[in-house]
Amino acid sequence: MIEARRLHILRAVADHRTVTAAAAALYLTPSAVSQQLTALEQETGHRLVERGAKGVRLTPAGEILLGHTNLVLAQLERAEAELAAYGKGEAGTVTLAAFATGIAGVVAPAVARLARTAPGIGIRVQDAEGDESLRMLLDRQVDVAVTVEYRGAPPADDPRLTHVPLYAEPFDAVLPVTHRLADAPVIPLADLAKDPWIGPYPGNPCHDVVVLACENAGFQPRLEHSSDDFRAVVALASADAGVALVPRSALRGMDLTGVVVRPVDGVAPTRRVFAAVRRGAEEHPLIRPVLDALGCAARAADSAA
Repeated sequence: MIEARRLHILRAVADHRTVTAAAAALYLTPSAVSQQLTALEQETGHRLVERGAKGVRLTPAGEILLGHTNLVLAQLERAEAELAAYGKGEAGTVTLAAFATGIAGVVAPAVARLARTAPGIGIRVQDAEGDESLRMLLDRQVDVAVTVEYRGAPPADDPRLTHVPLYAEPFDAVLPVTHRLADAPVIPLADLAKDPWIGPYPGNPCHDVVVLACENAGFQPRLEHSSDDFRAVVALASADAGVALVPRSALRGMDLTGVVVRPVDGVAPTRRVFAAVRRGAEEHPLIRPVLDALGCAARAADSAA
């Protein structure tokens, strides 16, 4: 008989690629993870992982079991959801991870809405960039992640996750007021190919949006300054340190003295924001109202834009 907790460990090892990282995510020791993997191999009668200089990878048998693992764990999430519904589990705490502007734009309004419509549900919010929040979700550190599409992100049909689209927003060009294109109504990105750039660090999903937009315009941006805080990005642009692309919602309420904000010519780079939960958990009586409240907040923000 295969134990479900060992399937959790197998998936964590597959996700993190090392026993040490999987152990840290699961709050276990590396030796405990190794012992559970060995026990799982004994239960199945197959070698499931191979260890190498670059970490751990699944064997063909391990890949087969991982496919079933995703289905089994999703079904267990559904079982928990149905049992909670049967027990009228309308009170409890949901932990949610989201990036800063997502918290301001949709999470905080959703929390306010839930206080009125589902007062038994408490929300614990953690600030985390999109790539980090999905790892936290898969490692069961949070129940909901509000994140963005990015290169390398799990696709919408990933068997581990359920995606709920929330909103899409364009990036605008932010230029110093002294910039040669400051008076232009729209900014062709190709005209900024030789400028110094300011942007998020690699690994931040917004970094991918900026780099991909510039690549589509025919150049690699020369990133001279890096910050994941868009207030810092705008402050550096106002100091004539370079140009930037910033999500429109991040600019709301910000001090824009010293910069001009212009739309990008042609198809604007866009970040697409969605909520994610572990597959099978989307109908849990604590999680479903949170997803609904996030959707309502996103629609309200879109109507007000």
